[in-house]
Amino acid sequence: MKTYLDCIPCFLNQIIRTGRLLHMDESVIMDMLAEFGATIRDFPMEDPPPRSAVALYDMIAARAGTDDPFRHMKEESTRHALTFYPELREKVAGSENPISTAIKFAIAGNIIDFGVAAHFDLKTELEKVLDSSSYGIWEEDALVSRIMDAEWILYLGDNTGETVFDRLLIETMGKPVTYAVRSGPIINDATMEDAVAAGIDKVCTRIVSSGCRAPGTILELCSDEFQDMFCSAPLIISKGQGNYETLSGTPAPVFFLLKAKCSVVSGHLGVNIGDIVLTSRS
Repeated sequence: MKTYLDCIPCFLNQIIRTGRLLHMDESVIMDMLAEFGATIRDFPMEDPPPRSAVALYDMIAARAGTDDPFRHMKEESTRHALTFYPELREKVAGSENPISTAIKFAIAGNIIDFGVAAHFDLKTELEKVLDSSSYGIWEEDALVSRIMDAEWILYLGDNTGETVFDRLLIETMGKPVTYAVRSGPIINDATMEDAVAAGIDKVCTRIVSSGCRAPGTILELCSDEFQDMFCSAPLIISKGQGNYETLSGTPAPVFFLLKAKCSVVSGHLGVNIGDIVLTSRS
């Protein structure tokens, strides 16, 4: 998926929102806006937005003086998500269709995204996701059928905290799963350390780095090992907008699970902003 003109003001808003979230001085935020603004004329519009986000968040990290400015927020996201885990596990176990319920909770976790919003109500999202009125595209039967047939699954993680709800789905599927994370910290995307903190290592065959640090999966930037896995996987579950933006159009057997959080992605999918989506269409 390419970058659209509407993505440019979104990047600018991310600088303002993130700067304030990190308690930066207004003058520092203004400097970052000016620095980013100077690149707009030559912006690589054919690249997916997550590719350009790397330079933007590297700039923010440099001003913050740390390569992981969201670290404490990520740790809190995991702790908060884990408080829901026992109750949700019981709800899944007592459900008439456990995999269906676990899929919905996994998508609800996609609300934890500091690249889009500084604040969100996870409890409300977990309750709302069981109401089908919030569904956009919903190809659940097709996904469940593929899960049942798959010898193993490649699961592409997205945000820290959301990983807890991925764990719930993975253990409910009962299939060998390889869980892929970012190669290094960017925004609140999950790294190896974040996945382990959520307990993903307890339910997966292995956790691997994609070799790509962008907030998405840019295949040409991924490691050879990961690319081989991607090409050989009988089923790929892809979480979040960033993975959708970077993998839309791929011929691989991918099912995208996400919440449509902006006009560009919702327009690309043909759904409303705020809809939850489960689709193999790219």
